[in-house]
Amino acid sequence: MDILNKTVFQITITDWLTAFLVAAAAFAALSLLKKFTAKKLGAFAATTETQLTDLVVSLIRGTKPFSLLMVSLFVSALTLTLPQKADLIVQKVLILTLVVQGALWSNHLVTFWFDQVLNKRIEEGSANASMRSVLDFVSRLVLWSVALLLVLDNLGFNITTLIAGLGVGGIAIALAVQNVLADLFASLSIILDKPFVVGDFVIVDNYLGTVKHIGLKTTRIQSLSGEEVIFSNTDLLKSRIRNYKRMNERRVVFTIGVTYETPFEKLALIKPMLRQIIESQPGVRFDRAHFREYGDSALVFETVYFVLDPDYNKYMDIQETINTELFRRFAENNIDFAYPTRTLIIKPNGPVAPR
Repeated sequence: MDILNKTVFQITITDWLTAFLVAAAAFAALSLLKKFTAKKLGAFAATTETQLTDLVVSLIRGTKPFSLLMVSLFVSALTLTLPQKADLIVQKVLILTLVVQGALWSNHLVTFWFDQVLNKRIEEGSANASMRSVLDFVSRLVLWSVALLLVLDNLGFNITTLIAGLGVGGIAIALAVQNVLADLFASLSIILDKPFVVGDFVIVDNYLGTVKHIGLKTTRIQSLSGEEVIFSNTDLLKSRIRNYKRMNERRVVFTIGVTYETPFEKLALIKPMLRQIIESQPGVRFDRAHFREYGDSALVFETVYFVLDPDYNKYMDIQETINTELFRRFAENNIDFAYPTRTLIIKPNGPVAPR
C-alpha cells in the first residue's frame, strides 16, 4: 500500500481519496435533501392556497446541481491541508458559485413577483404588456449587473472606477431623458396604484370622458363630445382626477322656488310632498328636504337624496320622474313655481324705486 502514501501536490493519495469520498457523500446528501424537501413542501403546497410555499419550492428546485457540487468540494477541501494560494482559490470559487446561485434565486423572486403580484394588478392590453416587458427587462438587468459586479470584485478587479463611470453615465442619460422617465414612472404608478383603469369615466380639470388607453408615456381619454384628449402621465397625476366609475351611489341636491304669494297652508305641503315623491322612486334613499331661504324672487326649498346606482342615465331618469310628478302635484294644489321677477313702485313726483 505504498502507493497510498505517495504525495500529489504535497498531499497523500489517502487524503485525496478521503476528500473525494467526503465530496461524494456531501453531494449525495445535499441532492437527497433537495429532492426530499422539494417533494414534501410541494405536497404541502398543493393543499394550501398561499403562494409563499410555492415560492420556497421553486427556490429549492432552482438550486443548481453545480452549486451543490461546489459546496461539496469546499467541504471536502476542509479535510485537506492546502497551500494558502490554493485555499484562497477554493474560497473564491465558492463565493462566485454562491453569487451566481443567489442571482438565480433572485431571478426566481422577480419572476414570482411578476406572476403573483404585478400581473394581478395590471389589466390586459398592449400598453400594459409593454409595461410588463419594460419592468421585466429593467429588473433583470439590474439584478445581473449587480451579480456581475460582485463576480468581478471577487476576481480581484477594481470595480470602483467602473461603478463611478456607470454612475456618471447613468446621471447623464437620466438628465437627457428625464421627461420620458418621469412619464414612465408615472405610468407605473397608475398601473400599480390604479387611480383609474381603462373604461373608467373620469373628469380631469375641465375635461371629462372615458379612459381608452394607458400607455408608457400618455393616457388617452375619449371625451363626451367625441374627440380624444391625450394627457402625459406626469401631468395627469399632478391633476385632480374625479373617477365616477368608483362611485357607489350618487348624491343629488336640487332646489325649487315657489312664489311669495303662496299661502302658508300650501307652503307647508311642499316638504312632505317632496319626501313622498322621492321615496316612491325605486333605488333611491331620501336624505332631507328643507325650506332653505327667502330668495330674491322665490321661496327656496332644497332637497337631497341618493341614487343607489352610479349610472348617470338612471339618475337622470329618476330626476325626470321627480320633476314631472312635482309639476303635476303643484298643478293639483295651485302652487306656482317662481321665476325671476322685479316689481317697480312708482311714487308720484318721486323717483322710481326698484324692488
